[in-house]
Parts: sequence; structure tokens; C-alpha cells
Amino acid sequence: MEEISWNDFMKVELRVGRVLQAEVFAEARKPAYKLLLDFGPELGQRKSSAQITAHYQPEELVGRLVVAVVNFPKKQIGPLMSECLVTGFHDAAGAVALCVPDKAVPLGTRLL
Repeated sequence: MEEISWNDFMKVELRVGRVLQAEVFAEARKPAYKLLLDFGPELGQRKSSAQITAHYQPEELVGRLVVAVVNFPKKQIGPLMSECLVTGFHDAAGAVALCVPDKAVPLGTRLL
């Protein structure tokens, strides 16, 4: 494993957002959802595609807090322009479980 410096880590903007909308991303090559997330007044709303269909249904995602990288360049994924990367961990079967705060924190809060 390569070591990084604190300055390297601080380059990655990991922020808390709330899922406002979640729907099946029918045009995606792999099963995914289209998400609209709110990161608070500083960052606003952003769209993302997330391959989290194994553990979550769209209706149970709405209102949840998630952790996302907000300073990657935008990426075109089919008809969707992804504006952030929602983070998660692969379980033993390879499905993604979301990385989430375990307490309520303000939208846009940075992970440190």
C-alpha cells in the first residue's frame, strides 16, 4: 500500500449530501440508480450515478445521508452528467454498501 501525505488526502473533497431523488438508471450498462443529492448552500445540488442496486431500492434512498467526492471532474455516463462520486464498500459478494455518517451532520460537512 502506497503512503500518502496529509496534503494528498486534503485534495480529496469528501462531503456529506442528502439524497433528494433516486430512480432506476435504465440506460446504464450495469444496474444503477440516478441520484440527485443536496450538499447544502455552499455546494448545492449535484447528480450522480450509483451502482448500489443490490442493497437499496430507490424509495429507501431518498432522505439518506451519503458521503461523496465532490471535486472530481464531471463525467458523462450515458445521458447523465455525473457531478460527484457517491462512496461505498464492496461486501463479500461484490455488491456496494454505502459509506454513510452514523449521526446527523450538516449538509456539505467535509470528512476529515
